[in-house]
Amino acid sequence: MKILIIEDDINLARQLQTSISKAGYTVDMAYDGERGEFLGATERYDAVILDLGLPKISGLNVLKIWRRNKITIPVLILTAHDSWPEKVAGFDAGADDYVAKPFHVEEVLARLRALIRRSAGQSSPVLENNVVQLDTRSNAVTFENTKINLTNYEYQVLAYMMHHQNKVISRTELTEHIYGEGSEKDSNTIEVFIGRLRRKLCSSVIQTVKGRGYIIRENYGSK
Repeated sequence: MKILIIEDDINLARQLQTSISKAGYTVDMAYDGERGEFLGATERYDAVILDLGLPKISGLNVLKIWRRNKITIPVLILTAHDSWPEKVAGFDAGADDYVAKPFHVEEVLARLRALIRRSAGQSSPVLENNVVQLDTRSNAVTFENTKINLTNYEYQVLAYMMHHQNKVISRTELTEHIYGEGSEKDSNTIEVFIGRLRRKLCSSVIQTVKGRGYIIRENYGSK
């Protein structure tokens, strides 16, 4: 799962980047609205943290440009404390949620998780398909009630697929959602991660749809 942070306060941005990366996400950074707007329009993100007070292009205008161009990334805006006009303007421009500065990083993470779940049509923080359970709050993964240890990339592939159960997901789509901007995006590595996940879980949990990609079915094993 990939997050974009657009924040001109470098110390705050790096604090968010560190915490969100530790929580298991890939994080891209932009320190002004122009760069942030470009990344949001050209990369695939699962959510964006957007400060409104940005140089070059304001956060509000970045959001308006995206929504005008039908870019539907879930957006969490950062606003000044007690600035209700900013909150209203942000929601009217197409924001999905907000958090006021100063904030606790744990709240930002919780709101991000909720945004990503809602965007994917999921309601529970624990994603499951009869045999696999993935707790988005702790990143714990179990298979038939046995805890499974995954590498970061294995977890990211599984998390993305568990958020989008019953959907066929191509290698390209998975690549775009686990590698950061500027990284070498080799879709062949996805096959490696899928192979490892099948060995650690069960070979048939992740099914191949020939010529299209992979799928995890919500009611796996049901008759």
